[in-house]
Formats: sequence, C-alpha cells, structure tokens
Amino acid sequence: MKVHISTYGCSASQASAEIMKASVRDGGHELVPENNADVVVINTCTVKYSTEQKILHQIREYGEKGISVIVTGCMPEVQLDDIMHQNPDAHILGVNSISRLGQVLDSLSRNELTGGSVKLFLEEPEGFQSVPRIRYNPNIHICQLSQGCNYACAYCIVTIARGKLSSFEPEDIVDDIQRAVDEGCREIWLTSQDNGQYGTDKEVLLPQLLKMICRIPGNYRIRVGMMNPFSVIPILDDLLDAFEDERIYKFLHLPIQSASDDVLKNMNRYHSISEANAIIEAFRERFSDMTIFTDIIAGYPGETDEDFQKTVEWVKEWKPEKVNISRFTPRPHTKAWDMRKIDSRVVVNRSNELHEVCEAVKLSTREGMIGKEVEVFLSKPAKQKGMMARTASYKPVVIPECDLQPGITCRVLIYDATPGYFLGRIVDDN
Repeated sequence: MKVHISTYGCSASQASAEIMKASVRDGGHELVPENNADVVVINTCTVKYSTEQKILHQIREYGEKGISVIVTGCMPEVQLDDIMHQNPDAHILGVNSISRLGQVLDSLSRNELTGGSVKLFLEEPEGFQSVPRIRYNPNIHICQLSQGCNYACAYCIVTIARGKLSSFEPEDIVDDIQRAVDEGCREIWLTSQDNGQYGTDKEVLLPQLLKMICRIPGNYRIRVGMMNPFSVIPILDDLLDAFEDERIYKFLHLPIQSASDDVLKNMNRYHSISEANAIIEAFRERFSDMTIFTDIIAGYPGETDEDFQKTVEWVKEWKPEKVNISRFTPRPHTKAWDMRKIDSRVVVNRSNELHEVCEAVKLSTREGMIGKEVEVFLSKPAKQKGMMARTASYKPVVIPECDLQPGITCRVLIYDATPGYFLGRIVDDN
C-alpha cells in the first residue's frame, strides 16, 4: 500500500514517526507524498488548540476523499470521540501501540477492515528501542527514555494522554544508543515528557543513566532534552557531575512557565521560581557558557499584570537564549479547563510584549558571540549550504564553506549572526 505519515508535536513524536516509517518500508509498503497515498497515518499532538483543530480537519478531509486514515499519538488517548466524530472509519493506534502499525496496514491491504475501524490501545509502551528507523536526519538519533509523567500540572493534557511514568530499562537505552552510534549517528537526543523524572520508578536515575551512556565509545554528542525544575532539584548535584563529560552539550531546557509563585501554585507546578533560579545558577557556575532554553505560558488564568511583569523582568535578568512562548488555551480533561479565562486581547498583548523582550535579549547575546573563535562539533549538513555545527553549549553555527563530514571537531571564527544561527568560517590552525 502507498502510505504517507504526517507528524505533529515533540521530538518523542518525531522518534515514533521514524519507527513507523521503517515499519511501513519493512512491511513491503511504499512511503509516498501525501497526494499519492492510499493510507495516511496522522501522528497527533494535542498540546495546543490550533494544532488539534488542524488535525481534526485533516482527519475529516481524508475520510471524505476515501483515503484510509490511521490516527496515533496523544489525541486518541484523550479525544477519541472527537476523532471518530470527524471520521467514523478512522483506525486508531494508542500512543503505546506504534509497533502495531504494520499489522493494521497488512489488514487494510487484504481488505479485512471493511466492517469497522480498528482501535488498539496497549497499556505498556512497546517497540521504542533498538528497532529499525528511517531517521529525519541520518546523523541524529532520538532516544526516548520513558513514557508518561508522575505529576499533574493543571494545564497539561499530555500527562493524561501518556499516563503515569514508565521508564525504559537503562540497558535497553544503552543498547539503542550503541546501535545508533554503530549506524553512524553523531548526535543523540534524549527525550521524554520530562527527562528529569527518568528512573524514579526504577533504581537508575538520570545522572547514572548519562554516565552509562557516556561509556559507549565513539565520537558523538548528547543533547539532554527538557527537564522540569521540580524533577531536577532532587538530582541536581549528581546531574551537574554527569554533565562534566565533554560529549554532553552544556544545554539546559528548563521550563519555568511563569516567574510568579502565585501563578506557579495555580499551575500546580511543584516548584518556586527561586528553586528554578537556583538550578540555572548552579549550571552557570559550573559551566560558564551554558545555554538555557525555557517555556513560558502567557495569560494563564488568574495571572495579574504584576504576575506578568515578574516574568518579563525574569527574562531580562536571566537572559535565556530561547523562550518558547505559548498563549494559554484550555485543554479538555485538565484542571485549568474550568478556570476563569483572561480576556483574549490581554493574552495577545502579553504574548507580544514577551516576544519583544525575548528578541531583544537574544539579540544582545548574539552580538557578544561575533568575533569569537570557538570549537564546534559538526552535526549535519546545513539546509542551504555547508555544515551545521554546534558549540559545546549547543549554539548553532552554520559553516557555509565546509566539505568536512559530521562527527568532526574543528575551530571556527564567528563572523555574523542570523535570527536562527551564527555564521562561522573554519580557522586554519597552521
């Protein structure tokens, strides 16, 4: 069968799509562009209302065109009725069930599913490690550490969709990464709903896992993905020690969501802003060139002008290199769904103001890099020309004139910056 896979959402969702693409290929089916497909697999995300609506529209539109639809990802776990309302013939794979895609495709190809739709929901995740993949980039391997989360932030639907924390076995994770390095991957992304929670349901926590991974021989780099402040606090000292390995990017994605303790309490975030600050300060003291990413929700229910200004001042003071800004939109089944909303015009204004502040901060930090010589790790071919490289702190540097291969370390002179990356030229050490 001719199959197209459409993916939305986080890097864990992207990893699932890579596994499903390989399943299509290995099952004797053909991966094709959307307009040539007999079957469309929609790997969904339900974090934002706008994304949800786009996906539901696609589910209905494909059905009206007579194209078979298979829906997987987070939405089937929490919005199954909405999906089936749009397309009663849609087939469903729960978020843990991506390994069963081949089974559904085979049944479709034999016309065995004309009597109704298939709905497969596995209680435990299956087929996420050491399985074939078709990677979006052959140099980058996305390794999912766990499924689910043991916390319940008031706005978060993903926790409801993915369930309680289920950490994958550390030996399986190490084997998965070893296989990827053997296949030529030079950058490893560690992902989950919250990497800092890894192993709290087992005996090996994230710092110990990182040390196990770093025993794998080879020239590669590791990007540790998002960790919530409340999950980092108990492991902070050991985590700092683990980050000493030169193969781990000095990069910290730590969502604060708000700099107001009152808002954080309403969000059920389990941490104070002073605790988040202490984590960032500890990383910056140990690693002077640390790169900080964070997430902020603008216009959360109950957020006052004073609360919002605390967040604005926080950005100015702590100067994160990147801020993912979301305008609050209520998600079904969450505690925040029933909270009194702020006027949408206020939310838009706050979001716009925060964007302006973040852009000014980003511009000031970029200007400080121009003229510096830095060591970079060649990650992957750049989109336009040359190579995309990363500094030790994961700052992106495009080298337009470069014929070297990924996995090589070299020194570059930063001579310019664009909104998305720095520009560098290789320095001749001779």
